[in-house]
Amino acid sequence: MPAPLDPSLYYLTNFHRALDWIDERYADLLDAEEARFIADFRALQLPSRALLVRLVMRKGPHFRASKLNYAEIGDIPNAAAPLLELGWLDDACPLALDELLPLLLKDELLARFREDLPRGPLKKADLYEHLHAYHGQVQPFAGWYPQLDSLYTLMATPLCDRLRLLFFGNLQQDWSEFVLADLGIFRYESVPFTTDSRAFRRRDDLEAYIHLWNGAVRFEAGEPIAELVAELGDFASDNDYLQARHGRLLYRMAYQLEREGELENALALYQRTVTGGSRQRQIRVLERLQRFEEAHALVQAARAAPESDGELQLVERALTRLVRQLGLPKEKTARPAPPLRIDLELPRPDVNVEFAVQAVLHEEQAPVHYVENALVCSLFGLLCWEVIFAPLPGAFFHPFQAGPSDLNRGDFVSRRSESFAARLALLDSDAYRVAIRETYAAKHGILSPFVHWELLDENLLDQALHCLPAAHLKLWFERLLADPKANRAGMPDLIQFWPAEARYRMIEVKGPGDRLQDNQKRWLTFCAEHGMPVEVCYVRWQGEADESE
Repeated sequence: MPAPLDPSLYYLTNFHRALDWIDERYADLLDAEEARFIADFRALQLPSRALLVRLVMRKGPHFRASKLNYAEIGDIPNAAAPLLELGWLDDACPLALDELLPLLLKDELLARFREDLPRGPLKKADLYEHLHAYHGQVQPFAGWYPQLDSLYTLMATPLCDRLRLLFFGNLQQDWSEFVLADLGIFRYESVPFTTDSRAFRRRDDLEAYIHLWNGAVRFEAGEPIAELVAELGDFASDNDYLQARHGRLLYRMAYQLEREGELENALALYQRTVTGGSRQRQIRVLERLQRFEEAHALVQAARAAPESDGELQLVERALTRLVRQLGLPKEKTARPAPPLRIDLELPRPDVNVEFAVQAVLHEEQAPVHYVENALVCSLFGLLCWEVIFAPLPGAFFHPFQAGPSDLNRGDFVSRRSESFAARLALLDSDAYRVAIRETYAAKHGILSPFVHWELLDENLLDQALHCLPAAHLKLWFERLLADPKANRAGMPDLIQFWPAEARYRMIEVKGPGDRLQDNQKRWLTFCAEHGMPVEVCYVRWQGEADESE
């Protein structure tokens, strides 16, 4: 069926686009109910289709007919009638009192229950506590209020959620993505899709995602973790996307158990996941259980093959504690030389301390920019754009992705290693400047997991490409690729350029009482090891004690 042309029906046009997408890529995965829904939906008259999509996109599930006023739909009862016949709407859904109250105005509540309420002013939020006689009653809206309008309850939500899951590959995104893209608020890269560009290869994958999603929702609601773990079972999937989701859920539950002091159960869960950080948490739990020999063995394994710089940093600290607990000889370790230091005493400003320092250090011939993590990540994202948005299997499922779905998976870089190497090889000549500028011009404003368009203007780009040595860019980019998730953060706040001399320095700013964070220390150490100019600026306010030391 052709998509509606009336602009007021943009939401229906978008819903049809999603159904066409699902038909093209997931027809073999649809169950009978889902396939029948798509066919029946397309056969409906336009007002009924429009009404259903309006309700699907609104917060529900209950909607009073008098509150539904859409000029492009017209008569709501007529539009609702076919939806009631199909069972997608229900006008006789039983309601308990706590479901009824949010649907009514205060005057309507008082008119219905005045005899049961105490005299005097009452807030609507307090009414439930006074209506004890009705707490156990469950009846349709018409039973509660025979004289008021009809109430429609959307019954198709679970089914439409499954279709949304098929389209987006997740349940975090919703149908508003279409609108934001249509309005130009978000712009996405156009990635070529094939029939195998999909998150789920089998029906079992879809059911497994829903199973994990429901488990996560119940975990957030505070249900007993032991029950959730028992229901999740020994989850195993050859779908890396799902396996990673399962691992992250186990990690979150283990961390909660650790916080609650259930250390043995937390340890058992940590041991069942390879999610980043789980080994370091096992070490901490073993220490708390005073199982120091086991913790020491795990530290040695982590030191021999650390999963990241962050893990190595933490296990080195654990080693110091364990050596003391076990009475082992101390190991001599070389401490990195501290970065150069700037000390400033400033009047307390009305802006963030970073901007105050920027204003003090800025010179016409030596401009200072607030960049934090944005500059290095953006230059990397521009140089490697075509690699990041390569249409690899399992990377892109739909047109509304700001980046590949496997970005934070352990195999993100290895799957693209040759392509990344080819792009970084451009840094061995002046070709990288041309490549970055061309991408900046061609892709400006398109969402990327690395490029920060709001900070990267042409002036900053020109100064960066002129003043930052290609050798330094290559080292930074290689470090980003070593751990894209962790190493996108922790870079210094400010950068100062001397264009006449084609040089720069980076400056980490610390206000009174602030301390260097672990990821910042790792970046500072990395820069120092490779001769990159970086300094730490400690600020104290005039007339106040210095708390930065």
